[in-house]
Amino acid sequence: MAKVPRNFRLMDELEKGEKGGDGGDGFCSYGLADGEDLTMTNWNGTILGPPHSVHENRIYSLSIECTDAYPDTPPNVKFVSKINLPAVGPDGQVNFSKIAQLAQWRREITIQDILVAIRRSMAEPNNKKLPQPAEGTEY
Repeated sequence: MAKVPRNFRLMDELEKGEKGGDGGDGFCSYGLADGEDLTMTNWNGTILGPPHSVHENRIYSLSIECTDAYPDTPPNVKFVSKINLPAVGPDGQVNFSKIAQLAQWRREITIQDILVAIRRSMAEPNNKKLPQPAEGTEY
């Protein structure tokens, strides 16, 4: 099977993101940070906190950097909004190895898949009651 070139892949992801995701649950969104960015490197993501958790009714912002090696290597994903999760470092960087669905990177994984997996991890029993920083604080 032929490998889809990076820019074609990102164009497809951008189109799906602008239409409200690609089969996501409507609680995650994403798009280019700068519509003029022809390299499609820097993206913004948003996750609505899952219900029945300390994250309920919170909106989390993330920055996503799709390097030249994407999708062969995962993008750099960082929370802009402060959050307390085992998979998120002290600077907001997401550690994919600590999220089951992302631990084994495959080039088929999309930005939408990443955001949905992070949101699922927020709702896991061990994480859904973790004390959180004040709403509105940022890294």
